[in-house]
Amino acid sequence: MSYDKVLQAKSFIVGTKQTVKALKTGTIKEVVVARDADARVTAKVVSTANDMNVPILYVDSMKRLGKACGIEVGAAAVAITL
Repeated sequence: MSYDKVLQAKSFIVGTKQTVKALKTGTIKEVVVARDADARVTAKVVSTANDMNVPILYVDSMKRLGKACGIEVGAAAVAITL
């Protein structure tokens, strides 16, 4: 599943604001978004990823996505870099 992609990624960026900023630089291979995150929080990430033609993968849990990133809190969005 997508959690494995995050675990295997050499480099990634955690958080919605940082993900949007990174998407605009064109250095992102794909974005992982948690379905249980508030849509208002993830809307800008999804919109920017679509604008930049970056694939979006969805996972079920912010908590598990955060754990896959090695952080103790949930993550709404993660960007996997090139």
